[in-house]
Amino acid sequence: MTLPFTTPPDRLCILRLSAIGDICHALPVVRTIQHHWPNTRLTWIIGKTEYSLVNDIPDIEFIVFDKLLGWKAYSELRKKLKGSSFDALLHMQMSLRASLISLLIDTPIKLGFDRKRAKDMQWLFSNHKIEARSNQHVIDSFFGFTEALGIQERECRWDIPIPEMAATFAEQNLPGDQPTLVISPCSSMAYRNWNAKGYAEIVDYAANKHDLRVVLTGGAELIERKYAEQITQLAQNPVINLIGKTNLKQLLAVLQRSTALISPDAGTAHLATAVNLPVIGLYATTNPDRARPYLCKDYVVNKYPEAVMDKYHKTVEDMPWGTRVRDEGTMNRIRTDDVKQVLDKLLKV
Repeated sequence: MTLPFTTPPDRLCILRLSAIGDICHALPVVRTIQHHWPNTRLTWIIGKTEYSLVNDIPDIEFIVFDKLLGWKAYSELRKKLKGSSFDALLHMQMSLRASLISLLIDTPIKLGFDRKRAKDMQWLFSNHKIEARSNQHVIDSFFGFTEALGIQERECRWDIPIPEMAATFAEQNLPGDQPTLVISPCSSMAYRNWNAKGYAEIVDYAANKHDLRVVLTGGAELIERKYAEQITQLAQNPVINLIGKTNLKQLLAVLQRSTALISPDAGTAHLATAVNLPVIGLYATTNPDRARPYLCKDYVVNKYPEAVMDKYHKTVEDMPWGTRVRDEGTMNRIRTDDVKQVLDKLLKV
């Protein structure tokens, strides 16, 4: 078989295990395939946590890979795949773990990233490559897979189901129709996090100037719980603290019920995009042109160029795409006035 397909394939396998943000990035690709080839059967190999977000999307067979099982996870996956064959594999994750999984998938076409972008030697595990392109947002790079298959149009939608119980949770915690600002202060990468004092000032600004109800969201990790304590102590206005109290579906329902989100480079920003919630993205350590909330280019607080210049003495254009600045304190380049101005812009004040 060769690409692009001249007729819709019977069966495709998608390999994207993690993380939450990248699962959100992959969904428009899946929706595009479903729209243009409605009779093509899709199997998605996915991580256990990520599965809880998308498991109720219809017309997709999900196969869960639980990395916590170690090597046993591969033998379990082999059993689940026994007797299955596919017209093509979309190898959408650049990691050795994912590449080892690709060896278990029976298909004549293993489509991966182009040689230049194929990190962790992914190029060794594919026999077809998407077109080489530079300086793309992650979602745009993922659409390289549908283009290689032969679909040029894009369906930029997510349509993640929200169960009634999750919607009820959001209604109970955010009663009424008061405009709501969600602050998700933490990324899983601590160097991406802004400071609690800045967030507390934004809480008060949002409440006092815009009459916004403010909600904190996040996981149950110690650093996130500490952020919640510090923000609520420093802020003069009340805060609804949901950090550590939501699963992914409940978080999605909270976001859907809200007015705006403030977040660093983290999965919650992309969950918000999936429910069309405007996001103020806080960026200094990573390039927003690569990783910002896809639909909110105009609401980015971007200190990345100056951080790159200070560390590397070069412009962003002169650095490899995706370069990060992991130095402690980098996010403190962001001032509260920067965030206030963008919030005013978003709310059209």
